[in-house]
Amino acid sequence: MDKEKYSQLFYTLVSHYQLQAMIMLGKLTNPATNKVEKNLEIAEFFIDTLEMLMEKTKGNLDEAEQRYLNETLTNLRLNYIEERDKPVDNKKTEPSNSENPKQE
Repeated sequence: MDKEKYSQLFYTLVSHYQLQAMIMLGKLTNPATNKVEKNLEIAEFFIDTLEMLMEKTKGNLDEAEQRYLNETLTNLRLNYIEERDKPVDNKKTEPSNSENPKQE
C-alpha cells in the first residue's frame, strides 16, 4: 500500500473515533437513533483508544498527521472535561397545560 493511502486511512480512522466520542459526549446527534445521547464511559473509551494510537505511532507519523491527532485529542479532552463537570439537572418538569387542563 502506498504512503498516501495509509495517510488517508489514518485520517479516516482518527475522524471516526472523534465522531463517535463526540456523539457519546452528547455534542452530536446519534445518526442511528436521531437522539442526543450522553455516555461518558464510552466517550472515554474512544479518547483512550486515540491516546493509545498516538503512543503506538510515535515517530511514525508525518508532521501533519501528528498535529491532526494532537489537535483532535486536545479538543476531545476539553469537551470531555466540560461534560464531566456539568452539574446534573435533576429538576422535574411541570406538566404541560395539555396534560393538566384547567377546569371551568
